[in-house]
Amino acid sequence: MSESTVEKSHTVISLRPVVTDAPVDERLASMIDVLHEHLKLVRDGQLRSLALVSVSADGSAIGTQWSCVHADLATLIGKLTVLAHDMMAARR
Repeated sequence: MSESTVEKSHTVISLRPVVTDAPVDERLASMIDVLHEHLKLVRDGQLRSLALVSVSADGSAIGTQWSCVHADLATLIGKLTVLAHDMMAARR
């Protein structure tokens, strides 16, 4: 067996800052605002359940995610059903 030595590096590498002043269209700004509002509610401990549906930019993929308390399942399903009906009515 050979013995190897690992040298520890203490070099700090500066990363490029994230672009914060990039132009954002209204559609993107609206989605970002909704996500920020819910993130704040989560951080403040004001939410215990959340359901999310997303559609890819080209429309080829639809994803769902949720994080919820078991007792909230029926309520979330009911509200998502109402939302689905509202969305179908709005597209007419």
